[in-house]
Amino acid sequence: MDWLIQNLGTIVAAVLLIAAVVWIVVSLRRDKKSGKGGCGCGCESCALHGKCGGAAGKAR
Repeated sequence: MDWLIQNLGTIVAAVLLIAAVVWIVVSLRRDKKSGKGGCGCGCESCALHGKCGGAAGKAR
């Protein structure tokens, strides 16, 4: 029990860090499944328009 109390701050920080990483990974996977790009901009003005992440990118 003393060990748990002495390391409580480290444990809480580790749990928060792990939760943040899991949230980011889940969010990225959800965005990828819904077809959203990685840059957050519109594809119309992108130099790689039609070559990444769109229908052509999924055909590879």
